[in-house]
Amino acid sequence: MSARPLLLVEDTPSLQLVYASILKSAGHTVHCAGDASTGLSAFKSIQPLVVLLDLTLPDRDGLDLMRDFLAIEPDTAVIVITANGSINKAVAAMRAGAHEFLVKPFDEQRFLNAVENALSTTRGHMAANTPASPVAPLGDFIGHSKPMVDVYAKIRSVARSMATVFITGESGTGKELCAQAVHDISNRGQGPFVPLNCGAIPSELLESEVFGHVKGSFTGAISDKPGAAMAADGGTLFLDEICELNLGLQTKLLRFLETSTIQPVGASRPRKVNVRIVCATNRDPLAAVKQGHFREDLYYRLHVVPIHLPPLRNRDADVIIIAETALKRFAKEEGRELHALDEDVKTLFRTLPWPGNVRQLLNVIRHVVVLNDGPVVTRAMLPIELLQEGESGKDADTSLPVGLSGLIGHSLAEIERLVINETIRHYGGSVPKAARILEVSPSTLYRKMEHWRNTR
Repeated sequence: MSARPLLLVEDTPSLQLVYASILKSAGHTVHCAGDASTGLSAFKSIQPLVVLLDLTLPDRDGLDLMRDFLAIEPDTAVIVITANGSINKAVAAMRAGAHEFLVKPFDEQRFLNAVENALSTTRGHMAANTPASPVAPLGDFIGHSKPMVDVYAKIRSVARSMATVFITGESGTGKELCAQAVHDISNRGQGPFVPLNCGAIPSELLESEVFGHVKGSFTGAISDKPGAAMAADGGTLFLDEICELNLGLQTKLLRFLETSTIQPVGASRPRKVNVRIVCATNRDPLAAVKQGHFREDLYYRLHVVPIHLPPLRNRDADVIIIAETALKRFAKEEGRELHALDEDVKTLFRTLPWPGNVRQLLNVIRHVVVLNDGPVVTRAMLPIELLQEGESGKDADTSLPVGLSGLIGHSLAEIERLVINETIRHYGGSVPKAARILEVSPSTLYRKMEHWRNTR
């Protein structure tokens, strides 16, 4: 229950009556307003923690009114309400600072869950005595470059909201670290964080992995299995490589987002879950929409608060900080005495394009530590292909450094493994990028890699 009244700004009398009745039945005190002018006066008078705001008002645009609310009290949680045809406007409101949006029609439980989440967030924010510095790195991120400081600030700004976060960035930039950081400092931080790589699971199994299945629903379903959405109940579901979802599953995901219900494969009735969605892709999602590979309505439902992770080449001195931090950690793990980078190596690292970003850098440092000992990392210790890249300026689209003559004497299975591993390595560890070059699905490569690990 709320200590201060909730403010409901809704111009349709019948809807105002219904919403207020639901809230009062749940124990909330509600102050109602039928237009923007009355709503602004009430806001100044009662100072609500939570506002429920219809974006279509007779005397003023609801988005402008919301901006006034947040200018007066930035910590107010505003839940915007919109019709199905105005989702783009609701997305704009989220980007302007709204806490959550509801699309009409919505059910009573969805409505009350949104209010309770908003109240929980505002109370938690008021209880915080010393807010964290916006400059300090979050989670496992390393670095203080301007682009990353902006990312940290964006994460802190969005974490306390229920808004869906859409993370973009090249492969290896740390999208899962970003999702984990959003979860950890949110009011769901004590709940589960469930990551699911949509590109690593065969399409025919993906629905079961996301929504679960009941025993006997298909061949091999020998018991009930909760999917990732159920496992994330009360926490955060991270959908990596979201653009790899097939169109059929995209439709079901959209319904899940709009109703907060899931229906396991073979189940007779849906189940309610309380999950926040964070998703990521290394592709251009809008281009995927234009190409017909990604539903436009799902894009706008997910792409509420975008966070773009900068490539390593645009992070200034962060490349040295990350390399030195990784060097100390890997040297300790491997029992080596390496503890510093030669100045020549630092200069090279700052000038390299790093197509595989942080993942590629970590692979290079691990290579150096495994094959060498200290005390200083020199240019001669670096992988030869990295030196060739630095000297020739060749990019990630050049031909692979595996000569045809080197394949003679190997079986076809060995050649396949060599080509796949070399392609993945060449593209900075990015399986989706390697899959596109090899013209297979990412799930095919993940299955082969898993098989190779199990047959060592």
